[in-house]
Amino acid sequence: MTDAALDRPRRSGTLQHIAYVLRDNPVTLLAFAMLGVILFAGVFGPLVAPYDPFASDASKALQPPSWEHWFGTDNLGRDVFSRVLVATRLDLAISVAAVALSFVVGSALGAAAGYWGGWIDRLFSRLLDTVMAFPLFVLAMGIVAALGNSVENIVYATAIINTPFYARVVRAEVNIRREAGFALAAKLSGNSDLRVLAVHIFPNALPPMMVQISLNMGWAILNAAGLSFIGLGVQPPTPEWGIMVAEGANYIVSGEWWLALFPGLALMLAVFTFNLLGDGLRDIVDPRMRT
Repeated sequence: MTDAALDRPRRSGTLQHIAYVLRDNPVTLLAFAMLGVILFAGVFGPLVAPYDPFASDASKALQPPSWEHWFGTDNLGRDVFSRVLVATRLDLAISVAAVALSFVVGSALGAAAGYWGGWIDRLFSRLLDTVMAFPLFVLAMGIVAALGNSVENIVYATAIINTPFYARVVRAEVNIRREAGFALAAKLSGNSDLRVLAVHIFPNALPPMMVQISLNMGWAILNAAGLSFIGLGVQPPTPEWGIMVAEGANYIVSGEWWLALFPGLALMLAVFTFNLLGDGLRDIVDPRMRT
């Protein structure tokens, strides 16, 4: 039998498992549907935006929501709906890049500390404790202020403050399973320590990691928006939810509520979606659920 024929039932079983998880948990199905909307806006937002998000028109400044401008216009006459739509790509890209970087680094540090222990565990644990001793958002502010307020530095700062979460989770999971029967059997079969760790132990640490990834995606978006809100993140006129909320906050008193409301709603829905995704992602990747 060919490899392709063997892979076909495996892929079919995976799809059936994902479908079962989505049917069994309507909240997870709702979260994935909302994620689909966010991903669509992030990928195709600049193409489907009805107006140029950078084009200003003083004659249409501060217009309330209408059929022509669904979310109204800002103080420069720019369409708020188009800017909110286009900003999805930037905020999502920052979040994905920061979480991916912190996941890779944190997983490597935590796995090494949990599997080998000794001085490696002590060194990495003290390093991570030092990071977590600071208020995390204040630490991110300091990193961006020192390195410069660019998108790349926002990603680095967000990744640094999120790394300890992954390292601690992986360290605990690996430390529990390194003496388990399946790990010892794999080692006695001639597998190297790295192969045992990467192939046999680490996949069992993924379920709790999925919850952490989902939560960190929301936190990363909030962190990027918070830095932009205080002027240390993405700079105008780039469309970004935090900047738009900061600019709109100045006009709430005078009655132009839509400038801050709609970017704030987009930010809230994105964080809410990623918070809901955690349980579903855990069930999808958990090997114990594939029965």
